[in-house]
Amino acid sequence: MAKKQSKPKSASPIVNRRARFDYELGDDIVAGLVLTGQEVRAARDGHVQLKGAFVSVKNDELWLNNASFSLRLNEKGENSRSVDTSPRKLLASRKQINKLVESKQSGMTIVPTKLLTNGRFIKLVIALGKGKRRYDKRQTLKARAENRDVARALKNR
Repeated sequence: MAKKQSKPKSASPIVNRRARFDYELGDDIVAGLVLTGQEVRAARDGHVQLKGAFVSVKNDELWLNNASFSLRLNEKGENSRSVDTSPRKLLASRKQINKLVESKQSGMTIVPTKLLTNGRFIKLVIALGKGKRRYDKRQTLKARAENRDVARALKNR
C-alpha cells in the first residue's frame, strides 16, 4: 500500500527576532529572492535562519548575506543537511533600491526581518534600521520585564 503524504505545516513566516532587539527599525520593503530548488524547499520547511543576516548593495543590486539555508542532501541518514550561507540576490524595484542606497549612505543599516513563504513566491521583508546602543537594549529588557510583571499581576487578580 502506498504511503500517504502528510500535509505540510501551515506556512508561518521565519522571523529575525534579533533584528528588533538590535535595531530601531523604520520603513520596511518586501523584496523577492533568487533561489534554487533546494533553497526553496529549505525555506518552505522552515530550515532558514536570519540571525546575523544583513543586506548589502553591490553594483546597484541588493544582496542578502549570511542567511543560513539548511539544504537537504540526497544522502540518507540523520546528518544529511548542509548549511549554505552564500549571498543571494534580492529582487526589488529601481525606486526602492535607490531609496535604500540613499538611506544606507546616511548611516542606516538594511536588515532582513521576515521570510514569507505562504504564497507562490518566497519573499523577504527588509527594513531600514539604526543600531541601538547598549543602554537602549537594557531599557528594552527593563520595559519587557515590567510589562510581564503587570500582565502577571492582572492575571492573578
